[in-house]
Amino acid sequence: MQMYNPPYPAEMIREDILPELGLSVTQAAKQLGINRVTLSRLLNGKSAISADMAIRLHKWLGENSPSPESWLHQQATYDLWVAEQKQKDYQVTPINISCV
Repeated sequence: MQMYNPPYPAEMIREDILPELGLSVTQAAKQLGINRVTLSRLLNGKSAISADMAIRLHKWLGENSPSPESWLHQQATYDLWVAEQKQKDYQVTPINISCV
C-alpha cells in the first residue's frame, strides 16, 4: 500500500540534519565530496537521490544512519507517488494477453 503524500527524502537532511549539525549547504556538500549546486538541487527537490548519493549519505551520516537501500527506497516511494498523481494524464491503451 502506498503512503499518502510521502515526504521528499532529502527533506530530512534539509529540515533536521543540517540545522542539528549547524552546517551550511556548502559545508555539507564539501563533506559529501560534491559541489554546492548538486546538494542544493537535491535539498530543494530538483534532483533525486541516486545510488551514488545514497552511498555518500550513508557514509557521511555513519553506520547508524539510513542504509543506501533505505535512501533509495524512500526516493522510489516518493517518485512512484508523484507518478501515480499524474496517471490520469497517461494515455495508454491496454493490451489483451491470453495466458495459455
